Amino acid sequence: MEPRLTIRRTRPLSGAVTDAPGPGQSHHFPQKDPDTMTTPLAVRYTAARTLTTGPAETAAPGPGEVELAPAYVGICGTDLHIFHGDMDARVKTPAVIGHEMSGRVVRVGPGVEGFAPGDPVTVMPLRWDGTCPACLRGHRHVCQNLDFIGIDSPGAMQQRWTVPASTLVRLPESLPLDRAALVEPTAVAVHDIGRAGVRDGDRVVVVGAGPVGMLIALVAGAAGGDVRIVEPNANRRRLAEQLGLRTWDPSADSADGDVLERVRDWTGDAGADVAFEVSGAEAGVQTAVDVLAVRGRLCLVAIHPRPRPVNLHRFFWRELTLIGARLYDREDFETAVRLVAEGTVPAEQLISRVVPLADALGAFQSLEAGHDVKVLVDCTDSSSEGSA
Repeated sequence: MEPRLTIRRTRPLSGAVTDAPGPGQSHHFPQKDPDTMTTPLAVRYTAARTLTTGPAETAAPGPGEVELAPAYVGICGTDLHIFHGDMDARVKTPAVIGHEMSGRVVRVGPGVEGFAPGDPVTVMPLRWDGTCPACLRGHRHVCQNLDFIGIDSPGAMQQRWTVPASTLVRLPESLPLDRAALVEPTAVAVHDIGRAGVRDGDRVVVVGAGPVGMLIALVAGAAGGDVRIVEPNANRRRLAEQLGLRTWDPSADSADGDVLERVRDWTGDAGADVAFEVSGAEAGVQTAVDVLAVRGRLCLVAIHPRPRPVNLHRFFWRELTLIGARLYDREDFETAVRLVAEGTVPAEQLISRVVPLADALGAFQSLEAGHDVKVLVDCTDSSSEGSA
């Protein structure tokens, strides 16, 4: 049976990224009352690098459904793949995308219990069939016919969104909704740590310090791991260090360039117990394999669209284990809510910018240029003026 994540401690965290609020603060913008909004809007992906804003398709929620007013929607790596046109074979255009979100209930459909208008919620954006071999074996989150809401069906980047009530995850009233938009990627990290079986005292190497890489490092530390991040981008290393994380620069001309030598010094020549490959790069795969100790565990998190060469001899020689990790289950989500709410995951420091709904295109362009770490789209603000 897969081990569950045990959070051992909460570390004090300090510092803030440029343009992000200070500790204890949130991005706050005037928000429209969901009940007084006239014509809800939606952002739609229509073709590679093309987004349009227009009226959302709204209808009363049916049996077992809930209508939401999304407040904030995070843009993730998968959304960027869609934006680049890389997923056109899967995504049916025009498509409302977005699955990292927070918001409030507007209306509940017949038969829905436990939720009422005004309740703060996030969505676990998975809809499974319950009949495929994976579902019947208890692995519904990787259903062989999975509907990933926000990719395979309409997502959250709109001002009204109807979803199955079964996907809702309640948020505490005390949790600001901008921070709550990071619950979904935190749930990814929680699931990854659980899959890799990170234990108290494990030496952990995270290869790649994008948003998910940093979240994995934070959650691994909270589970008792001693963590190092390998990341060539100076801005990402700087943010990770502001979060209290230790980083290594793998660039050949840096003081940390020989990552394997650093690992040997750090572990007494043993190697790391766990490595997470979050970079999506061929060099990242090689590093993640090479840093592992005998019987080390490599957890593959990044999406690699093409096959990668892997040193299988090292897997044989050191009896390594390769673990795939994809998505999350409800327990992962509930743990993620707690980690964000209690500040173990300092969501406010990971948010680079918040932009109005009408400025979503510019946010995608900024992210693909590497200028930001995590950008949120404010669905309650349909103005065209950028915000920071």
